[in-house]
Amino acid sequence: MSSQDIEKYRQAAEIYQGSAPCKKKSIELLEEMSLPKGILPLDDMIEIGHNRSAGFIWIRQKKKYEHVFRKIGRKVLYEAEITGFIQNRRMWKITGVKTKELLIWVSASEMYIEESAPEKLMVKGPAGLRMNFPVSAFELEENKMEIKK
Repeated sequence: MSSQDIEKYRQAAEIYQGSAPCKKKSIELLEEMSLPKGILPLDDMIEIGHNRSAGFIWIRQKKKYEHVFRKIGRKVLYEAEITGFIQNRRMWKITGVKTKELLIWVSASEMYIEESAPEKLMVKGPAGLRMNFPVSAFELEENKMEIKK
């Protein structure tokens, strides 16, 4: 997905701008979709948009951001622009999110919670790599461990 794709969905979207409104909206949207509220631990967002009819979501940040989810010891890179589709318990066709696996960055293309295993978050990469993590690892964190670039 690219900025051109965002423009395609922009007209019928709810759009929020500014760090505080974007943070609030991202948490509300994740909660509404039954996804962990801490999965997008972003503070420097400049815009978030959600086209409900298509399920398309985008987030623009001032710059890319690396975050460590301490409970699972995973480093995640959030690019300056993140896009994807979202529905209940699922995000797919995600762009702009990568996780560190051994020595390489692997894109996360899909995240979901199965009804049969509501305590696990499944993460898939475009090459079929699957990982599962406890949902509790993605709770909102008061004191985040941030990695400056």
